[in-house]
Amino acid sequence: MANDIEPADIRILEALQEDGRLTNQALADKVGLSTSPSWRRVRHLEETGVIHGYKAVLNRKAIGLGVLAFIRVKIDSHSEEEAEAFAAEVIGLDEVVACYSIAGDADFLLQVVSPDLDAYADFAMSTLRRLPRIKEMQTTFVLKEIKAFDGLPLRFADKRTQETNGFAGRVAHSE
Repeated sequence: MANDIEPADIRILEALQEDGRLTNQALADKVGLSTSPSWRRVRHLEETGVIHGYKAVLNRKAIGLGVLAFIRVKIDSHSEEEAEAFAAEVIGLDEVVACYSIAGDADFLLQVVSPDLDAYADFAMSTLRRLPRIKEMQTTFVLKEIKAFDGLPLRFADKRTQETNGFAGRVAHSE
């Protein structure tokens, strides 16, 4: 799919990652297209699953979620069935904002938010620890968020763009 992404698509994706509320006219102006081609490209990116939604980015502290933690989890069995069952349980937990299946000395990495340490302890001990498949868990608390997720790097989206421009940096804004 990445090979089908053209330079104009990358400009659109960069603009929408920066501000998903842009009107079609503002987006077209920003990426150097007229409104119809801009709209068609956005629709195509949506239909092919490159864009799979638009959301507001919330400040977790402003809504009372002061604790951010990562929990490394080992499960009892490495069978696909057990891993899928654990994942299904975790998906339903509101405190878990992201879950990754990982390689190494743990099986899963959970990103968890909580109002405070007491609420985190209650969640960890009363909810998470009681899931039937957990063998071991280790928590790492975030002291300071240096760089939060702010969109995906698009310089890797289209190798042809990198080769044409002769660099591996940001995609040039010309066609």
